[in-house]
Amino acid sequence: MTPRRGEGAVLVLACAGTFVVILDATIVSVALPAIRFGLGFSPGALTWVVNAYTLAFAGFLLLGGRLSDEFGIRRMFVLGMSLFTVARLVAGLAGSPEMLLIARTVQGFGGALLMPVTLSLLTTTFTEPARRARALGTWSAVGAAGAAAGPVIGGLLTQWAGWRWVFFVSVPIGVVAVVAAGTVLPVRARSGSRGRLDVLGAVLSTAGLVGVVYAVMRSSADGWLLPLLGGLFLLGVFLVHQHRWADEPLVALGIFRLRSVLSGNVVIFLLGLGFLASPILLSLYLQDVHGYSPLQAGLAYLPVGVAMFAGSRSASGLSVRLGTRHATALFCAIGAVGFAGIAALAGAHASYVVSVLLPGMVFGFGTAAAFTPITIAATSGVPERQNGLAAGVLNTVRQTSGAIGLAASTALAAAVTATWRSATGPAEALVHGYTAAFIASAVCLAAAAIVAAVAMPGLSSPPVRAGRPGRGTRGSPPGSLRDDR
Repeated sequence: MTPRRGEGAVLVLACAGTFVVILDATIVSVALPAIRFGLGFSPGALTWVVNAYTLAFAGFLLLGGRLSDEFGIRRMFVLGMSLFTVARLVAGLAGSPEMLLIARTVQGFGGALLMPVTLSLLTTTFTEPARRARALGTWSAVGAAGAAAGPVIGGLLTQWAGWRWVFFVSVPIGVVAVVAAGTVLPVRARSGSRGRLDVLGAVLSTAGLVGVVYAVMRSSADGWLLPLLGGLFLLGVFLVHQHRWADEPLVALGIFRLRSVLSGNVVIFLLGLGFLASPILLSLYLQDVHGYSPLQAGLAYLPVGVAMFAGSRSASGLSVRLGTRHATALFCAIGAVGFAGIAALAGAHASYVVSVLLPGMVFGFGTAAAFTPITIAATSGVPERQNGLAAGVLNTVRQTSGAIGLAASTALAAAVTATWRSATGPAEALVHGYTAAFIASAVCLAAAAIVAAVAMPGLSSPPVRAGRPGRGTRGSPPGSLRDDR
């Protein structure tokens, strides 16, 4: 099938959006000590340079997906990228901790508007199954490259140019992307009148997600239980509101009647629990146990990032050939083997090549490859008007699971380390702690593989005729992958 005009430009814009958002999740971490010294952060407040962004990003993702459906992809891409870029510029120019934290919060909100749009761009533009799989593979590969490049770029910039360039570095990409989006992306005609935005649903979901993510971040300290209970209560009220009270709900819960959407989100939650904390876990392991500098740890993670890129690029063809169910189960199983290898081979005197490089490349390849078939499944069969919703839900689940996984992994590592400290030396105790965290990651990936094999439907590759979709339920746009129940 001949590519349609403009598909290449759309793919570039979608990849640019996901690259800057995912790059930001890893590039700032290595600059934290320099930021603390430069702006006079207290040790307790320094973590909020990361947390302010994470809370805003996770809390507003559902709203970002809904706004994409309601106001159009081009408008929301331009708005999200503009907010994200301006906030990064302000963060780089910040003269006080307060200014930096405000900029990071705005940046998280901009990222929440932008991230669902990058996925919606692809699912609405690439309707032929094989090309959609290739586009999603490229999108995932660029995201993997951003995650892998963040620690390296952050370390180099912090060491040679100063911490402010950690924020400045992606500003030119944002400016070019905003200008290009205004000229390349079409204004899609809307059918009918614009619906009313579910303001109460947006408030409940955002407050609930912020409460849960905040509680997870505080899990190693006092004062986490009340935010957790409050967040869960608000999310429960949100679900009732969506089901019974809202005339035009923020999340049409009927979308989860699609087996592909429900199972895809369950699998990506398990994958996020086990995988998304791995860059930080490996960085801490190399620095705490083997004495690496932040820059050395970033460079040591680079081969894992290369394997992630290779896995993402290979995933599209295998997803079409094997089907999303078999491809997801295979890739998650490969990831589980890699994490189990690191857990088995870790040691205070272990070789980097044997204990980190080889098993790290195995889990990097498998886990990064798994995102493509999961994304295909979780966005298949969804009416075009709800592509932003499906993307917002998927990214919300992914981001929330990553935050929970990071907090749980670090808490587990700290608890096991404390248990072994009296019986062994400090380095050996740390090894036991990180080994426990890597075992937990392997278990999560194995569980994701099992759920994928049992619960995910097989998706056929031939295009199918669109049905008459209900409200957020069955029916596929022309050329989408079909949900074979």
